[in-house]
Amino acid sequence: MGDRSPKNNQKHANQKQSKFSENQRKQQAAATAKQVVKTKK
Repeated sequence: MGDRSPKNNQKHANQKQSKFSENQRKQQAAATAKQVVKTKK
């Protein structure tokens, strides 16, 4: 059975948010790297 306490729900929400933020950073870094490659050519 899952823990439905407010503290646990907050922790779970924070983990989701941090994972989402990490993915956003990776996408941004990839896009930036592509732009740098285009400008060097």
